[in-house]
Amino acid sequence: MLPPRYQAKLDQRRSTESQKHQTNFPDWSALIPVLPAGGPRRDALQAEMRRLIETRVLLPGQKLPPSRELAQRLKLARGAVVAAYEQLAADGFVEARTGAGTYVAAQVPEHAALKTAPLTPAKTGPTLPVPGKLGSGTVDDKTLRNLRGLFREALLRPPPGFLHYGDPFGELPLRREIVDYLRATRGIRAEVDQVMITSGTQSALSLIARALLPPDSRVWVEDPCYPQALNLFRSLGLTIVPVAVDRDGLDPAAGVVAAPEAEAVYLTPSHQYPLGTTLSMPRRLALLDWAKGAGAWIIEDDYDSEFRFTGPPLAALHGIDRAERVIYLGTFSKALAPGLRLGYAVLPAEVVETVHKLRDLTDRYPNPLIETVLARFMAEGQYAAHLRRARKRCRMARDALVEGLSAAPLDVTIPDQGLHLIAHARNSALDAELQRLAQAGGLASRRLSQMFLKAPAQQGLVIGYSGFEADVIRAAASGAARAIASAGIQ
Repeated sequence: MLPPRYQAKLDQRRSTESQKHQTNFPDWSALIPVLPAGGPRRDALQAEMRRLIETRVLLPGQKLPPSRELAQRLKLARGAVVAAYEQLAADGFVEARTGAGTYVAAQVPEHAALKTAPLTPAKTGPTLPVPGKLGSGTVDDKTLRNLRGLFREALLRPPPGFLHYGDPFGELPLRREIVDYLRATRGIRAEVDQVMITSGTQSALSLIARALLPPDSRVWVEDPCYPQALNLFRSLGLTIVPVAVDRDGLDPAAGVVAAPEAEAVYLTPSHQYPLGTTLSMPRRLALLDWAKGAGAWIIEDDYDSEFRFTGPPLAALHGIDRAERVIYLGTFSKALAPGLRLGYAVLPAEVVETVHKLRDLTDRYPNPLIETVLARFMAEGQYAAHLRRARKRCRMARDALVEGLSAAPLDVTIPDQGLHLIAHARNSALDAELQRLAQAGGLASRRLSQMFLKAPAQQGLVIGYSGFEADVIRAAASGAARAIASAGIQ
């Protein structure tokens, strides 16, 4: 309890500050014109305000600064500002609303100099993704409602890390949930200290490559391969060693022939991107033996293991690694939404400190508010329930996509896992033409041939089905099938 004389002074200061706050002008800085130092300033004000309106710096319906405040800012007589506003109103550029102020007119006279170069209208909102687009989220209305409630609670009682700088590896509650989740679903045993929260797989891959792979390091990659990983490796000056993929996945023997002493391998063993094959157990063991002997790192990208439609998820390569050579990457972008910007990496104990230091030097630490929400979402069982619903919707969307493409001259591979499929071209059809026709029919895709490096390129379309209702993806696929068939492609 403060002494009365101090309390009185504090109350007086608060009252004074409140009065000052109430009389402070709004920040009209973006709407204040710049006037010349000399000449008739009223005419200059009118001309400058007109220019701002004609060039759409000031938009129709936008409120202008009150004349009194603008006069004080520009050190003009208020009458000069009022006269400028009245002339603008007479010319049709602004309109005065009784008791509300002065606004840019809804219909502004078109300036003769601008008639030859009309302005492109600004977009009013985000455009919806075209059916077939890869990488769409899988959230439904129930998941969004649950997340909204958790975000509301987190903002009412924000976590300590929200108001202070946190651990570069992320909040402990979420890391614990991830450790438990991976142990139960992927056969991975790791300590909480080995888990790093990231803003997605690409972020994790960048940190790991920069921390562990000096420039000119050789990296085996699957051929065909995930393009964004290739672009990252190239930007860091790493040497790409393509290793062909067959029905059993990447062939370690071929990698040894090409670069036996490579420093790392990047692969998607559970569901190869883009072909969808699974790395066989003999090859998994051979890859682990090679990495142990060569002292190389295995970067396992497990991007969509939650979406297996028949049988339980396959065990991760990390789960059978006894030499701690595997770095495991996971993401919530596919299972929930890319907009959450959340992924994670499970690191071997010997590199934790190195990666930790680099993370601290780059973006300090991940978003604690989102981490807190997701930790509770997982702890309360909502994540598991969401995945059950999402798998069902994605399976229905997959089946609808296959049905819609059935009339097209394409050989469609129906996957039992993942969020995309491949429609292979028949005969000599090129996927560039197939992609153009599919797009014309309303279906997005990526060209399979562009993802090959050295191996003979296959012609086909990579089409996503997550995030789209079955009837939407079926209609788009049917439109694409008609467009392709009508072009006479066999």
